[in-house]
Amino acid sequence: MARRDGEPARPGAAPPKPAARPTPRSAAKAAGKAVAGAPAPGPAPVPAPAGADPERLRAEGLAAQRRGELGLAVERYRDYLALRPDEAGIWSNLGVAYRRAGRFALAVGCYRRALDLQPGDGSFLGNLGNALKDLGRLDEAVATHRRAVAARPQDAGSWHNLGIALREAGRFAESLQALERALQLDPKARRIDWDRAISLLQLGRFEEGWKAYEARWLLGELPDRRPELPRWRGEDPLGTRLLVLPEQGFGDTLLALRFLPRLRELGAEVWLECKAELWRLLQGAPFVDRLVRVDEPALEPRWRVSMMSLPGLLEVDDGARLPPPPPLTVPRAAEAKVERLLKPFAGRVTVGIVWSGSVTFKNNRNRAVPLERFYELAEVPGVQLVSLQKGEPEQQLKRQRAEPLVFDLAPHLADFADTAAACRQLDLVIMTDSAVAHLAGSLGTPVWNLLNFVPYWPYRGQAATTPWYPSMRLFRQPAPGAWDEVFRQAKAALAEFAEHKRLEKAGGQRPEV
Repeated sequence: MARRDGEPARPGAAPPKPAARPTPRSAAKAAGKAVAGAPAPGPAPVPAPAGADPERLRAEGLAAQRRGELGLAVERYRDYLALRPDEAGIWSNLGVAYRRAGRFALAVGCYRRALDLQPGDGSFLGNLGNALKDLGRLDEAVATHRRAVAARPQDAGSWHNLGIALREAGRFAESLQALERALQLDPKARRIDWDRAISLLQLGRFEEGWKAYEARWLLGELPDRRPELPRWRGEDPLGTRLLVLPEQGFGDTLLALRFLPRLRELGAEVWLECKAELWRLLQGAPFVDRLVRVDEPALEPRWRVSMMSLPGLLEVDDGARLPPPPPLTVPRAAEAKVERLLKPFAGRVTVGIVWSGSVTFKNNRNRAVPLERFYELAEVPGVQLVSLQKGEPEQQLKRQRAEPLVFDLAPHLADFADTAAACRQLDLVIMTDSAVAHLAGSLGTPVWNLLNFVPYWPYRGQAATTPWYPSMRLFRQPAPGAWDEVFRQAKAALAEFAEHKRLEKAGGQRPEV
C-alpha cells in the first residue's frame, strides 16, 4: 500500500542511493544559491554527532514519530540526514514531523527536497499538497494533488486529499467528484464518507449530506455515549422518553437546540443531557422536560439520539423546513450582573468582540485572528469594545494591556448564561465564528460573523445573511486568508451602525444591521 502523509517510511525501506558526483546545479544548491527552475530547498541538516550510527538514528526517529514525540523525531531525522542527505524517504518523514507540529513552511521545504531527490513520487506529492493546503496556498495544493492522482490513479488516499483541497478552495462540486471517486476505490473508508458529507452540505444537498454525516460515529473520534440505550432512528416517539445527547462543540449544541421543540410536537418527552457550561441557560427552557447531567444516570429513557443526527431524522434543510432558534431564558441574576458591569458605558455604543474559538478545534487557525485585528474597530467614534473572549486566547488582552480601550468582561462570565446576558445588553457583537455567534444568533442579538474563505456549512454560499440566524450578518473573505478586506468592510459598516445607534439612543429610529 502506498504511504500516506503521517506514516513514517518503513525501517526496511531501500537504503539511500550512493552520493552522485557533484554537478554545477547540485553544488549551487549545496551552497544555498538559487537555481532557476529548481524546487525550493528544504532546511539544511545540521552536523550529526561524531560516530553516530545512521541506522540507529533512523530507527529512533521512526519510533519517536510513532509515539508522537515530534521534537525527538525531528532531532533524529536531522542527525540522520547530516550523514545521508540524499535519502528522500527520511526528508519526507521529517516533513511529516514538522507538519504534525504545525510548522508547515518547514514541511513544504522537506517535501520539496524529497521530490528533488525522487521526482514524481505520488506519496511525496500528496504530502506536499497537504502542507501547501495548511499554508493556504490552495491553488498550488490542488495542482500538486492532481499530480499525485496522476501518479497513483488507483489510490483512494490521493483522491481523498484532492477532494479536501478542492473543498478548502471553495470548489465543492469538484470536491464531491473527487471524494466519490475515492469511495469507489475504498468503499469502507468512513473518513472519506465524512468529508463527502461536508461537501454535500456545502452544496445544499441535505438529504444525502445528513445520511453521510452519520459516518462520524465510525471514525473513532466521538465516544458512543449511553450505549445501553437503543438509538432513535425516526420511529414514532409519541408518549416515549427521548434522551438527546450533545456530541461536538457548544456551537453545534446551540445550533441544534432548534430541533427539540419538534420532538415535543411529535409527542416525545424530551430529556437533554447538558454540560455544566450550559446548565443555567437551559434550566428554564420550555422545550426541554428535564436536564440530565453528563455523569447522571438517565433513568431508563426509551431511546437516545445525538443532537447532530436530528436534522437528518427530521428531514431538515435550510429552506421552509428549517425551524427558528428556540426561545432561551436568561437568568435575572446574570442580567443584573452584566447590567452593573456595563453601566459605565451607557453613553457609548457597546460592541462585544470574540477573536478565537476553541484552540483545540483543528480548523481554528483558519477562522481565528489575533486580537490586534479588532483594534481598528475601536477607532470608530462612540464605540466601546467589550471582550467576551474565553479560554487561552483571552490572555492576549492581558499581555497587551489593552484596557480600557477594550473592556474585559470575560472574567465575569462564568458560563453561557452570563454570556447570554452580555449579548442581550450589548448593542452589537462582532466576532470570528465560534459558539458565541450561535448564542447571539439564537438570542436575536445583532451579530456580525467574520468568516474565513470556506466557513461552517450553515453559512454556505455568498449571501450576507443566513436563514439559520436572522439577526446575523456575514462578512466573508474574498480569498483564503484575506482578512484585510473583511475588517475594512466591518469597520465601515460599524461606523454607519454606531451613527444610527447614537440617533436611536437620542430618540431616533432603530438601526438596520
